[in-house]
This record gives sequence, C-alpha cells and structure tokens, in this order.
Amino acid sequence: MNFMGYERPDGRAGSRNHVAVIPGVVCANDVAQEICRRVDNCRGYFHHQGCCQLPPDLDRVTQCLTGLALSGNVGAALIVSLGCEGTDCQKIYDAVVASGKPAEIIRIQELGGMANSISEGIKAAQRLSSAISPQQRVPIDISRLTLSIKCGASDATSGLASNCVIGCVADRLVDLGATVVFGETTEFIGAEHILARRAATPEAGREILRIVGEMENRAKSLGCDMRKGQPTPGNIAGGLSSIEEKSLGAIMKSGSRPIEGVLRYEEMVTVQKGLWIKDSPGREPEILTGMAVTGAQAMLFSTGRGAPQGFPTMPVIKICGNPITYEHMINDMDLNAGRIITGEASIDEVGEEAFDLLLEVLSGRTTKNEAVGYFGSIDICPIGPVI
Repeated sequence: MNFMGYERPDGRAGSRNHVAVIPGVVCANDVAQEICRRVDNCRGYFHHQGCCQLPPDLDRVTQCLTGLALSGNVGAALIVSLGCEGTDCQKIYDAVVASGKPAEIIRIQELGGMANSISEGIKAAQRLSSAISPQQRVPIDISRLTLSIKCGASDATSGLASNCVIGCVADRLVDLGATVVFGETTEFIGAEHILARRAATPEAGREILRIVGEMENRAKSLGCDMRKGQPTPGNIAGGLSSIEEKSLGAIMKSGSRPIEGVLRYEEMVTVQKGLWIKDSPGREPEILTGMAVTGAQAMLFSTGRGAPQGFPTMPVIKICGNPITYEHMINDMDLNAGRIITGEASIDEVGEEAFDLLLEVLSGRTTKNEAVGYFGSIDICPIGPVI
C-alpha cells in the first residue's frame, strides 16, 4: 500500500514540500515572519526559546529545530540566526546540508539589522523555494509512514468516538509496518498501569511508569497537584469528571497494539517501527512540535469541543467526536466521528473513512487548518527555567 509523497536525499519521505524558515531564538521571529509573508511555500517555526536557558534546554532547542529541519515534509531550510543565541544554529545548518537538502543561513547582527536581514532572507528563501519546486510526488510505501496522534479540547464524546476511530487507524498502520507515536503524558495519569501492561518489554513498562511519576512530581515541586490543572475547565464543561476518566478516554487513541518504548521529547524516529510513546505535555503548541520532531508526515487529532489549529509543516487532520461541534465548526473539522454517537455509523466504519482520508492528505489533499493558514502557534517544551 502506498501514498504519493516526496523522496529526500537521506532516505526520508514526506507528504509536503515546504521551505522551513527556522529562527534560532525568539529574538529572530520577526525577521523570520516577514520572510514567510513575502515568499511562497515558506513555513516558519516561531518558537519562544533559545536564550537565557540552562544547557539542557539549549541542547533540547537545538535538537528539536534540527529534527524539524530534517523532517521529510521539509524540502529545504533557511536558518535565521540573531548571532548571539544559545541555540547552535550552525549545527542545525550543517545537519541539513549533510542530509542533502538545500539550506542557507543568515545572521541578523552580521547583516546589520532587521531590514538588511529581511532583504537577504527573502532572496535566500526565493532561491530555496525555486530549488525544490520541480520535485514531484512518487509512490511511498505505507511502512515508511510515521503518524502522530493526539486529542485536545476533549469532551465526553472524545473517548467514546473520535479517540476510538484513531485507535482503529493506529492498529491498522502498526500491522502494515508503519510507526505510530502518541503522547500527552499528563493524560496517562490514572491509566498508566493499563499502558504499562501493553508494553512490549519490562523495560518499556517501567519507562511508562517513570515518565508519569516525573510529570506528577514536576507539578508537586511547585506545591500543586497535577489534578488542579487536569482535567481543564473546558473538559469539565464537556462532561469529564476527573483526570482518570479523561485518561481512560485519551489512551483509546493508541489502539491495542504493544507499546515498543518511550521517546524523549526531542527525539527523532530513525529505524523505530510499531507503536511508541513520546514523553510530552498535553498543550497543543508544545506537543505538536514534539510530534513533528519525530519526522511524522501527518497527525490525526481527536477533539470534542473543537480544537482548530494545526502545525506549519505537518498536516493535522481534525476528527470530531461531537456531532454538534462538527456542524458548528464544520470549516475547521475534517471528519465527523459524531455519527458514532448518533448511531449513524460504527467505529470501524468511521475508522475506515479516517484511514482513507489520511492517505489522501498524505498524497496532497489539504486539511482544513492548512487551507486557512491556521498553523502558527508552535513552541518547544522547556525542562527548566528562563534565567
């Protein structure tokens, strides 16, 4: 089984062919944004990190931006450095060049400021966009797919419908030899023992329990219980009574196959196959970045109350479990899983529709958030403080 995608020189495959404009630090965002506004097919990663952080976080930012640049969905990369950031912009640039993809780097301080940098950046982005424009889609075996999955703005229908649909797709892809990655460690709480029982190895089971414990301890270090922030006010208004109830619904999107192990937030998928967890928060800007870092060519995103945003270079397919929300936000939702709630369709039937839609999106069909450009809110999840 194939989708139509792009081959990359380093052996990766993509569903999109964008020029990634990558600011090395928050201070370079305005220059990067102006370049993206002026040059077709550019997508920017406008994060808020890269300076006044401890070394582990600066390493994480560098690794995440490198992973985003190496994604198969990126055809070329323009790195926008301020010149004094803690992020290693040269390392990111060198990694892209080593992968065989076109890359350029500009440094704002060296170029004499914002105006000169925008001018030089526009010219560089034009060269990169032109260089990748002749590339054509070719058949890509489905086993080379990495799919990321998430739920957000959840209500009581998420765990009953849309998460179950994504679980069907996840199982099918794992059986076809593909890679599926899910996360939201905060939404394992109360159900972590169930995930640990599905671990392929004892070590993987221990890792699942470890990351949940560390996430809870991080909240407790501030004198708070995690359950004061989960479930969210929107979840409660949508009928979810506790974090345990939310978690039991959230893990349904992972399907039923064995869990091979746990990936770090900044970790890319290289040769891993099967079902994996990425240790990650639940908030959209940070987890979508972490999932895109894996190299995922697409994401299936379950929602009940309606979460409309996407990601710059990773198409995000919104599967809505609430039939009322779907009709109310029809211009943002890609698939109506609410028909399961109304009895018009089964989980398996909507799961088949979701799988077919996924293949179409991988092959070039535009998602709702791509069509309106709703993909600008990204960020990198830090470990420690800004200092």
